[in-house]
Amino acid sequence: MQTSYNGLTLPADGEAITYADGKFTIPDHPIIPFIEGDGTGRDIWRASRRVFDAAVEKAYGGKRSVKWFEIYAGEKAFKEFKTWLPDDTVAAARDLRISIKGPLTTPVGGGIRSLNVALRQIMDLYSCVRPVRYYAGVPSPVKYPEKLDVVIFRENTEDVYAGIEFREGTAEVKKLIAFLNDEMLKGGKKKVREDSGVGIKPISITGTKRLVRRAIEHAIENKRKSVTLVHKGNIQKFTEGAFREWGYEVAVEEFRPHVVTERESWILGNVEANPGLSVEQNAALIEPGLEFGSDEFRRELYAEVSGVLASIGKTHGNGVWKQKVLINDRIADSIFQQVIIRPEEYAVLACPNLNGDYISDACAAQVGGLGIAPGANIGDGYAVFEATHGTAPKYADKDVINPGSVMLSGVMLFEFIGWKEAAALIESSMEKTIQQKFVTYDFERQMQGATKVKTSEFATHMIANMA
Repeated sequence: MQTSYNGLTLPADGEAITYADGKFTIPDHPIIPFIEGDGTGRDIWRASRRVFDAAVEKAYGGKRSVKWFEIYAGEKAFKEFKTWLPDDTVAAARDLRISIKGPLTTPVGGGIRSLNVALRQIMDLYSCVRPVRYYAGVPSPVKYPEKLDVVIFRENTEDVYAGIEFREGTAEVKKLIAFLNDEMLKGGKKKVREDSGVGIKPISITGTKRLVRRAIEHAIENKRKSVTLVHKGNIQKFTEGAFREWGYEVAVEEFRPHVVTERESWILGNVEANPGLSVEQNAALIEPGLEFGSDEFRRELYAEVSGVLASIGKTHGNGVWKQKVLINDRIADSIFQQVIIRPEEYAVLACPNLNGDYISDACAAQVGGLGIAPGANIGDGYAVFEATHGTAPKYADKDVINPGSVMLSGVMLFEFIGWKEAAALIESSMEKTIQQKFVTYDFERQMQGATKVKTSEFATHMIANMA
């Protein structure tokens, strides 16, 4: 490990977080890198750091502390080092393992398409984790926002984030379209129009299974009732549909004692409701219209029912399955309706990249918006916690922006390293401050009788409420 990065020396009174055999070792005074962010990131980080330090001091009385270490990315890095993402920044994030960042601008004029995406891909931070829950007092457009409490696991390296696309009219896209039309689609009705831009969305077994594995582990460890696979497999059967299939494979093959699939729950539930039910009758209950299917389809379904009863009837039957983590799946467009009209039925969502992007923001809108939406990008041995909103440059250095997204990302960080007392202090003080109606302008304009405060003042009220 280096002793300095980007010309800055590591804090002498801190220690690096280490990782071995799948586990982090957290010292009492860990060195945690931070990127303050561009635009409003500067105001948000200053306020958030004060809150973080106050919570740690309050929770542990000096026995623990964070040794913050600045690393550079975005506009600040470009001004200082003439590069948007210095090699030393990536090296520090790798060597020190766990870091936190504010929002970063996307460079104009080519080069890195997104600094956030670049960090995720360079460090293979394959799991984007977005918890979405309601904090009392936050203005919401829905009637019962408190019913929504989900954790979204979004695949972070494949699908549209793979960035494989070809511009319309280029030699490359013409070559690709010719190959598709003349070779892969030859003799069929499908053709790619000659004036198309073309993007490729890879979804792999490796990428899918490690993402779903992490989602199921989270559900088990945190006693969450279900994991829902979100996909568009009814249309894209070999990418999104495969995501669904591989997700179920992970659940059944690796977590059998802890989980039950939705179809398995139906089969077991049918037997409990009617112990004398035959295999054929059970099959007819889980697949209405079975009599119109082919003989082969019926045989496959009977075999499924028999297989479930034989394999997990004793271990999961007699109501035991109700205590297991339920693994189910929902079509992507359907889940948007579900999280509004039946939010209490969902706990953990596991999604390919684009579906996860959409549903994360849609859920956040129900509980206060991106201003207080936290996030993390987690891989094997590395984690970067981050604000989920943009840089809002017109508000930069005006001390007006809601710092909730970075603060709650800090909550995630502290929970991740096992400092749950500090995390709880931040959450409770934020909720109390909002209930007291000391809020930044984005909430104040939606709350009757609220007092508009600056970013820094919001932090001051939070720190006071920790007492």
